[in-house]
Amino acid sequence: MKIFQRTFLVVLLACHGAFAAEGIAFITNIKGEAAVDGNPRPLLLAELSRGQKVTVGKDSTVSVMYIASGKEFVLKGPNEYLVRESEIAGTAGAPAAIRDTQWRTSNRVLAQAAQSSAASVRMRSVAPPKPAPAQSALLFPTEGAVASLQPTFRWRTPDPKSQGELTLLVIGQEKPVHVAKATGGSYRIPAKLRPETEYAWTVTASGSEVGSGSFRTLSTDAVSQVEKRKPSDKAEFSDRLLFALMLQEMGATQEARESWSRLAQERGDLPELASFGK
Repeated sequence: MKIFQRTFLVVLLACHGAFAAEGIAFITNIKGEAAVDGNPRPLLLAELSRGQKVTVGKDSTVSVMYIASGKEFVLKGPNEYLVRESEIAGTAGAPAAIRDTQWRTSNRVLAQAAQSSAASVRMRSVAPPKPAPAQSALLFPTEGAVASLQPTFRWRTPDPKSQGELTLLVIGQEKPVHVAKATGGSYRIPAKLRPETEYAWTVTASGSEVGSGSFRTLSTDAVSQVEKRKPSDKAEFSDRLLFALMLQEMGATQEARESWSRLAQERGDLPELASFGK
């Protein structure tokens, strides 16, 4: 399955009040002061078109990746850069450093992220909601797809030390494919599940049902791509950013949200990240 395909899309950046022309690249990281065509504080994942100018302030950096090639250019300030068809050219100072990657991404997903980014900027002053009180509930997986054929099931109970019984079955079949008992609110399935299959699961504890949920597994090829592309915790920020986008595009929504949450905790200076996974 081809996960990332090259398409073209016009992205509306509402908070800047302008349309981007046909995008050929997008911003994968921002540190410090920057501007695009004189507009300060460009948004993370905002698309760039040929001929646009990126100004990077002193002691600041902006990373830009080309959609077709996956090449990432690291722009360091103070300097002004011109977006060309397949490269970034600096007008003064040191040239942009280049990093080759295997990433390609879909403009459809970039558009979703850019719109969330704009909304985040408009709402960044709104106080975060208070956390809900602890209660019995399933945590993962409860929606969408999972990016592993051996997922770790997670649930929450009033007593974290209580033993829970997990029952897993294929939707449409009455006989469970797996039944297990576990404490601590988590359990990793010991054998691989079937690819491209709909599953349902329930957990009971102390004679009461904790909850029930359903999910689907991805294809073997998709899972293989996830395993191949999954970056380490010390990988480049842009690699981890694009991996979150990849999970989102595959439909592994919960794992994508967890990835966005980790990135948001790491980079409090980029408020867009908190809204990407919502």
